[in-house]
Amino acid sequence: MAESYQPPFTITSAIIRLISDISEQLGRLSVLSDQNNLRLRRINRIRTIQGSLAIEGNTLSEAQITAILEGKRVIAPPKDILEARNAIKAYDQFETWQPCNEKHLLQAHQVLMASLLDDAGRYRKGNVGVMNGEAVVHMAPPANRVKKLMGDLLNWLAASDQHPLITSSVFHYEFEFIHPFADGNGRMGRLWQTLILSQWHPLLAQLPVESMIHAQQSEYYQALNLSTLKTDSAPFIEFMLGVILETVDSNAGSNTPQVGQQVTPQVETLLKALFSVDQPIARNELQALLSLKDRESFRERYLKPALAFGLVEMTLPDKPNSRLQQYRLTQQGRTLADALR
Repeated sequence: MAESYQPPFTITSAIIRLISDISEQLGRLSVLSDQNNLRLRRINRIRTIQGSLAIEGNTLSEAQITAILEGKRVIAPPKDILEARNAIKAYDQFETWQPCNEKHLLQAHQVLMASLLDDAGRYRKGNVGVMNGEAVVHMAPPANRVKKLMGDLLNWLAASDQHPLITSSVFHYEFEFIHPFADGNGRMGRLWQTLILSQWHPLLAQLPVESMIHAQQSEYYQALNLSTLKTDSAPFIEFMLGVILETVDSNAGSNTPQVGQQVTPQVETLLKALFSVDQPIARNELQALLSLKDRESFRERYLKPALAFGLVEMTLPDKPNSRLQQYRLTQQGRTLADALR
């Protein structure tokens, strides 16, 4: 009898520490189980969809995806709009799928890639390479091996007794290594890791992990490549657990934190900076004040969580993309910032 497949990975001390930290923070997290926070759950779902699609080059903003979700007309590339509609449908069906079920995996790909790919819902028939500009950074296994490799991986997932935080990350890495579809592998790998995690802790289905990955996109690909070079997915596991911990941290507590409740160090830094300025300030000026060069990282890790928690507000809330837009502390944000000094 042939031995069952075992993906190569090492459980490092960093992985053990991250699992402990994530579990501890999840124990404190109540924001998404509170019926009064349905709005934040919706915001997080939109951020999840926008972040995952943006990694693949989709240009839609959160506001545009919100409009699509509400059935409003959006002026944008038709392909981008179709990708968003497909992703919304996929997350609507999310809870009906089982991670170890190959039929469900193919159904999910069919939904995500409907009208975007001729072979949506079917494994690729040709060989593919992962490109970085003009260079091939990874040559995926031959197409005639995909069916068996995916079967082995799904069987391992079903039988593994490792912690779900580990199995989900290993699956995500192995899935990207196999690259089983002609297109849509990145968004499928991220979707399936979230599905695996949601069956361990339902709150993880509702947190915008993909948005955090988008903010650290280059590190995401570096972790994938390093794991391939080492023939050990530990670097990718560590990266993903770090992203998950950061996402949980940024959502810990309620959507309107009071003094003493937890906000992330990034949000604390933002609040202190706004408190010191003590007047409305433009996004680029605020970013410069914090000596941050990456605009996307600033938006995802600092500004958006502070806005979602109601600690910071726009001076022109009806015109979020106005060139005259500025940001200031709410009264609650001012109280918290004063306590943090």
